Amino acid sequence: MRSLPLVLVLASLPAGAAETMRIAMGLETAQVIVEGEALRWAEDGDDAAFRALERPRATVAVRQGHITIDGAPMPIEAVRFRAGQEVDAPIVVGGVHVRGDVVVLPGRGGVVAVNVLGLEDYLVGVLGSEMPKTFPLEALKAQAVAARTYALNKKLEQYGQPFHLGSSVISQVYKGLAAEDERTRAAVEATRGLVLTWQLQPIEAYFHASCGGQTESGAEALGRELPYLRSVECACGSLPTSKWSLKLDAKELARLGGGTVSIDGRTPTGRARRVRVGTRSYDAVSFREKVGYMRLKSLTFTLEKTKDWVVLEGKGFGHGAGLCQWGARTYAEQGWDYRKILAHYYPGTELQTLY
Repeated sequence: MRSLPLVLVLASLPAGAAETMRIAMGLETAQVIVEGEALRWAEDGDDAAFRALERPRATVAVRQGHITIDGAPMPIEAVRFRAGQEVDAPIVVGGVHVRGDVVVLPGRGGVVAVNVLGLEDYLVGVLGSEMPKTFPLEALKAQAVAARTYALNKKLEQYGQPFHLGSSVISQVYKGLAAEDERTRAAVEATRGLVLTWQLQPIEAYFHASCGGQTESGAEALGRELPYLRSVECACGSLPTSKWSLKLDAKELARLGGGTVSIDGRTPTGRARRVRVGTRSYDAVSFREKVGYMRLKSLTFTLEKTKDWVVLEGKGFGHGAGLCQWGARTYAEQGWDYRKILAHYYPGTELQTLY
């Protein structure tokens, strides 16, 4: 499917399908709690016939291969919940307030909660979760287009699957209604339906917090040579927020392999390619994962050995490919509009109106 032009792909989907997302709200669990006023339930489907639950809270689990609601087995494969009589009345799943419907699906041994909602409403929650709401509006617009494009790309990739994306940093962070405000909705509305394409395909519009002054290529960051993810200079490098420091003590070094730490090779942008700890050699991405993504913020760092520590001095936050959020903020403050920002970080792409 992904080899077809975008217009042909979308024409092959059911009416309205391109505007709806299915987002997994966390990992598989033993049970899911769904709450909402005037809660209703139905079998999962676009034309679901809802019936009143007669209570504002439901506990959904799987017992002997069957979906259960409050312990009662249901003669359906997956249950879909909706709150209230109005469209997009708030509904709560696992303590997170969201719009749209909540579908609970059986997993391998438990259940998975999936938020089903319109793409534009989803983006409002993503935007407020992924970028500070105080950033300039043009930076927020650029992020909205990138997030919409990324979501559509993954939807086409996962078409026919129970859900298209997760809600964590592994996909796009999505915190539902808690992340919405007037500025995030304004940015989404101002760019409604706009996506970035390469040869009529929605691109893999990766983004990150800060590149440290130079973005990374798709080949180096993701292991894939994507023509629109080229290394470009960025204005974020001089920002204080770009710099960080991390200390690794002897105990942590022992966990990682012990001995001395060294960098075995760097990418053309100066990011570590491999890291050696004692006799163990890691590809740098795996090393960052083992240390912790939030601690080892990027792969642009130097090493300094002291008596008790190995000190990593670095810059940037994230994998470095695609849109740099702090760079987008800086360029927006310099007067760039969102179109110019997107063209800078995704060179050679086209901005198309999908709907």
